[in-house]
Amino acid sequence: MFSVRKNFPVFVTGASGFIGGKIAERLLADGRKVRVLSRRPLPELEARGAEVIPGDLDDIHALRRGCASAESVFHVAGRVGVWGPREEFFHVNVGGTRNVIAACREAGVSRLIYTSSPSVVYNGGDLRNVNESAPLCLHAPCAYPTSKAAAELEVLAAHGPNFATIALRPHLVWGPGDRNVVPRVLALAKRGRLKIIGSGENKVDVTHITNVVDAHLLAEGALVQPNHPAGGRAYFITNGEPVVLWKWINNLLMELNEPPITKHVSLSTAYFAGGVLEAAWRTLRLKGEPPMTRFVAKEMSTDHWFDITAARRDLGYHPLMTVADGVKELVAHYKEGNAF
Repeated sequence: MFSVRKNFPVFVTGASGFIGGKIAERLLADGRKVRVLSRRPLPELEARGAEVIPGDLDDIHALRRGCASAESVFHVAGRVGVWGPREEFFHVNVGGTRNVIAACREAGVSRLIYTSSPSVVYNGGDLRNVNESAPLCLHAPCAYPTSKAAAELEVLAAHGPNFATIALRPHLVWGPGDRNVVPRVLALAKRGRLKIIGSGENKVDVTHITNVVDAHLLAEGALVQPNHPAGGRAYFITNGEPVVLWKWINNLLMELNEPPITKHVSLSTAYFAGGVLEAAWRTLRLKGEPPMTRFVAKEMSTDHWFDITAARRDLGYHPLMTVADGVKELVAHYKEGNAF
């Protein structure tokens, strides 16, 4: 029986973010020696025993420090978002991933678990019960999907007898501590700045953070096994229970005593507006990101839910936190005074 050796350090990139931070917390709770890469201080993780290595994915010295004597690396860091120069996305997501792979090889790291994204199979239309055979995205209205697809290819191509790799694609990760996906939507709705795009009946997968962390640790455990079938493969990670997106958002709002979203806008109108706003932001070099983009219009109005049969079979992944229980947890979190 093969298992991870807890006396060897684990290196986590992106620990200042939601997923990376929660992975680091779980590893520390499991008694693991944890190093994290971060561009800013992380006093809470340090207080729990993590070694914080200052730096980013361009800092080869910091990556070498993190990988030294480590057997597992969780590469979670990356450039996220729906707006920004293509060069920045590819520099961080692809170039940074190459740097991580190189540091792993130099240090003799045994396994690399990469946090990818389901957007790597974005096609501009509905994605219903899609599995890992779907082709990778080559063209999109923003560079995030294409850069993540290119980075995923780099990780999986690096898999070999002495260096096992795997890519996980968690979809719409949420839960207490999330500062991006759900809080952003709820805050916009609270200010009356959100409209239902399209019919409002589109189904999507939402994935609780507990399940996402479980999947990462299961992936690490799988790669410990020699010649495990998960090596060199990508896996969709979801709750396995798609929700009707706008009904789910409105349910959260009502649980929080906020008015539901009732106004609608057609997909064609939102998509056109996104294109116009993108052009204005690009031409005038406005700060921040446009209030609507073509990518967001598509993502908020189309079906995108995925088949997790492969993750169940190869990783032993079974989502333990249900959507209903996660909603109760999140509502309690916000009612305790935590902002969204």
